[in-house]
Amino acid sequence: MLIFCPSCGNVLIVEEGQRCYRFACNTCPYVHNINRKVTSRKYPKLKEVDDVLGGSAAWENVDSTVETCPKCDHRRAYFMQIQTRSADEPMTTFYKCCNLQCGHRWRD
Repeated sequence: MLIFCPSCGNVLIVEEGQRCYRFACNTCPYVHNINRKVTSRKYPKLKEVDDVLGGSAAWENVDSTVETCPKCDHRRAYFMQIQTRSADEPMTTFYKCCNLQCGHRWRD
């Protein structure tokens, strides 16, 4: 937190006085004793993260195939293929378990 001098407008520094800490100006004789704890916290607003796969709407119109879920051993899974790396690399296949109670997601 920056506090400015009311006389000249420069930034005040904190220095140790005779009995307490105080704000002091480097360019003029302004001094203000600190009588209480001075704190201020400001938390930055976090950016919202976009779902790379398009969120839940991306799984609405996909096909299913015979693929065993590694979590619940259900034998069918929805799948979609997306190019995640350069064009000369193979596409990445993403799966979502067809079992409504499971819904586990994995990739191949």
